[in-house]
Amino acid sequence: MKTYTVVSLFSGAGGLDLGFVQSGRYRMLFANDVLSSALTTYAKNLDLKLELCSSRRTEARPGVALVCDVAEVDFAPLGDVDVIVGGPPCQDFSIVRGPSWDRRGIEVRRGRLYAHFVRALATLRPKAFVFENVPGLISTNGGLAYKVILDDFSNLKLRWEEVRKVAGADGTGVKPEGYEIVFADVVDFAKLGVPQRRERLIIAGLRRDIVKNRDVWDIRAKFSRAVHGGGLLFFKYPLTAIEAFEGSTLENLGDVYREVMREWEGVWKEVGTPRAYEWKEREWDRLTFDIVKDYLTVSGIRDASDFDEAMEQHKRVLTELGYYGVPVSSLKLQDGTTEEPSEDPRVIERMRMIPPGENHEFVRGTKWEVEGRGISLVYRRLHPLKPSYTIVAYGGGGTHGYHYRRNRATLTLRERARLQTFPDTFLFYGKRSEIRAQIGEAVPPLAGKKIAQALAEVLDML
Repeated sequence: MKTYTVVSLFSGAGGLDLGFVQSGRYRMLFANDVLSSALTTYAKNLDLKLELCSSRRTEARPGVALVCDVAEVDFAPLGDVDVIVGGPPCQDFSIVRGPSWDRRGIEVRRGRLYAHFVRALATLRPKAFVFENVPGLISTNGGLAYKVILDDFSNLKLRWEEVRKVAGADGTGVKPEGYEIVFADVVDFAKLGVPQRRERLIIAGLRRDIVKNRDVWDIRAKFSRAVHGGGLLFFKYPLTAIEAFEGSTLENLGDVYREVMREWEGVWKEVGTPRAYEWKEREWDRLTFDIVKDYLTVSGIRDASDFDEAMEQHKRVLTELGYYGVPVSSLKLQDGTTEEPSEDPRVIERMRMIPPGENHEFVRGTKWEVEGRGISLVYRRLHPLKPSYTIVAYGGGGTHGYHYRRNRATLTLRERARLQTFPDTFLFYGKRSEIRAQIGEAVPPLAGKKIAQALAEVLDML
């Protein structure tokens, strides 16, 4: 099978790109990010040579992970490239609505970083691209920014002059081809087997001149089915936190589950609030302490006739990730990600009063209350029988993610990495806060692999 070359921009630690490599169909040609710690992690794990910007205009070269402001990168020396991937921040997009008497109507100011992603497309003319971003981009500026982005990709030849001014690119050369959008939607990665509720906007395009007379609707349907988890049962039976951490499927973890949940017996008396007693009636009193029965209840599953097939899919994913038979607690890795963080005694005491699936609101009105906190993820515990909530990259106290065991508080960095589907062989570099950001900002490699496989099948057709 043919191997395709990939250029990665805004690469971070390489979650998306690792997925492309794991598919066995791609070779990373070049990567770029402005953060040296993230790109150090990338280079050491994805076998590229780490280099720093040498001048105000630095040539991109094959085999290099370049730490540099993307504006200073000259992409032309890379030559033929099959795919460009990346997730440029789009916060600096702005839409100015002109008044009715102003013929401007709507004036678009494209984000600088986004413009350089488009510049790379215009310069290298890859066969395909994959653009990822936060789902909120769809509604930014009332949906106009998203519309502009799709229009730029589709009509690049027409829009290039506008984008070029933002990117500061020269105007020489052949005008770039536009791209046929074959996928543009928000993907819930839990449906692909990621043990985490995490959604991202994915846009994929094929250069229009190579699509020719192909049935674009058929391509779109096949790509969409693959990226939305068609043929998989994770939409109904999601992979859980306890499976990711313990390295086994549910039916093998009954004893562990009972031990975990029994630790929470009587917590409602210790907290002593109406909310705590409501939790007892709503959650605790419904528990059977049979892991399979409780999982079906928590997941809202009434017809479990396909449960055995689902558990086979869980086992295949855990094996694919290298987690099967390897509890995360058994690991001791040289990058320090398996070390439990030092904890403030007050945080430990507070978390002992917040049961699985609950957050800081559970202790409101008690001595463990956190003042001024109104965000649901603050001091929120994982539930062992659910996928994790979204792992975040930044944030102060209470946003680090908390274990479902009562005698544990903050997750280790490796536990966070498992929830993101990084293999245990993937080592991180940098300070603890930098590694947290690398993990939290990444596209889960398992999701990247599914996207890469879908794209390879399309490219093979062309």
